[in-house]
Parts: sequence; C-alpha cells; structure tokens
Amino acid sequence: MDDKTQPIVIKRVKKVAGGHHGGSWKVAFADFMTALFAMFLILWIVTAMDEEQRAGVAGYFRDPTNFSQEDNTPGNNIIDLEGGSQTPLDMGDSPAEPTEEQIMEEAERRQRARMESLQQDLEEAIERSQALEPFKDQLLLDITPEGLRIQLVDRRNRPMFDLGSDDLRNYAESILMELADVINEVPNKISITGHTDSVAFTDPETYDNWELSADRANSARRALMRGGINVDRIAQVTGLADTVLFDKDNPQNPINRRISIVVLNPDAEAAIAERQDARQFTPAGDGADNGD
Repeated sequence: MDDKTQPIVIKRVKKVAGGHHGGSWKVAFADFMTALFAMFLILWIVTAMDEEQRAGVAGYFRDPTNFSQEDNTPGNNIIDLEGGSQTPLDMGDSPAEPTEEQIMEEAERRQRARMESLQQDLEEAIERSQALEPFKDQLLLDITPEGLRIQLVDRRNRPMFDLGSDDLRNYAESILMELADVINEVPNKISITGHTDSVAFTDPETYDNWELSADRANSARRALMRGGINVDRIAQVTGLADTVLFDKDNPQNPINRRISIVVLNPDAEAAIAERQDARQFTPAGDGADNGD
C-alpha cells in the first residue's frame, strides 16, 4: 500500500531578545554623565585651590587619621569636618564677633520687620472685613519707635463719640471689636491713648480735655476687651488731651479727636514695665499709729 501521508514540516523562528537593545543604555549613559559632571566639579575645585590647600587634601587621603606612618605622631594634613579651627581649606578669615552696636541694630531690624509684617496683615484684614469697609478712611496705620500704631480718627460727619462725651457710637465700637480679632493674632501687649482737639469746656474746673481723653481711652479699652482682648495684654491706658495734635495747623480739626492703639515692640513693653516698677514703693512701716 502506498504511504500517501504528507510530511509535517515545523519551522522554528529564532527571535532576538531585547529589540533595539532595550532601555538599559539610558541608565548607563546617565551614570556616565553623572560621573563626568563629578569629575569636572573636582577639577574646578582643585584648580581653585592654592598649593597649601592641595597639599592638605593630598595629606588627608594619604593619612585620614592624621597620623604619620613613620613615627605615629599627629600630622598637619587633617581636614576638620566638624568645624575646627585648624584646616588647610580655610577659604578666608573667620567672621569677627559682632559688636554690641551691631547686635542692637539687628534686633531693631527684626523688630521693625515683625511690625511691618503685622501692619500688612492688619491692612489685609481691614480690606477683607465688610464691617470695616465704610470706615477705612478713619483707620490710620504707621510704624513708630514703640511699635505698630493704629489710629481711629474722627470725621466731621462720622464722630466716634458724642461731643464732650466718652460714650462710643455703635459703629466705633464695632470697629474696635473687629480690630481686637486681628490684634489677638500676635502676643504683643498694647497701649491705648485718647486724644482731643483744643476746643475747651465751658467749665474746665469741673471737667476738661484731660479727663475726657482718659475716659475715651478707657471706653476704647472696654470695647477691645469685649472683642476678646485679655486684660493682661493691656500695658497702659492714658489720656493726652490736646498736647499731641494730629493737625498742628488746625488744633480744632475733628481729626485731632482720636484713639491711638499701639501694638508694642519688646523694647517699649520693657520701658513701660520699668516705669510701672519705679512708681511702686513699699511703706517703711505698717501704717499703724503707735502714738509716739
């Protein structure tokens, strides 16, 4: 019987793995570039050194423990990696100790920077506050030697107090309570000062601008405390009548009637505390009358 079975031919295709050589070449190339950059960096550093510094580096790699091979004595080639004073890689003279004047100047600069930052925060808070929006022209902020000063001034059509009175208008109290929220964001103490214009009372022997300015400052203090200011934050409350005019050319200008709140810097706080300590005294005796 004829075998009519057809032969089966199996073709095997040999595939080459890693077509286009894969991505390993990228890693190798990146390593090569890193090494090349490191080499150029070292060459640049070496060329920037003088002979003594290069000798120090060479000595460090020859003897990292700083001991010579011959007699096991300390050498002079160590590189002080912990900030020591002896090192051949000293790139210049060590900075001199700051003088007391320089320290004071730096402290003042930092204090002013803090006050300027607070001023910016207050101005941004005033811009955001809808309650303060109508009264922005009555809020004046500036930096003084004592700290950041916030002044609430009168306008002819918007006085903070009734004439000759220490009763705050409703909107003025709202302004103070809004300011209390912003002032509470910093730990500094504050001082509150009342000012009046030069319009005199009809009977100054009974009540005058000195008393009025002090009473208005205390009214502002109470409003700030209702707004959240702690009593311990208040360093002093004073009334200056018309002795410090805002508009010196026009002493009767309503703008002279104002409340001044100063967010005190540390120096001003210390000065106020020293004055308060100086006013305190201890009686020599117990105050009893012994009949002697």
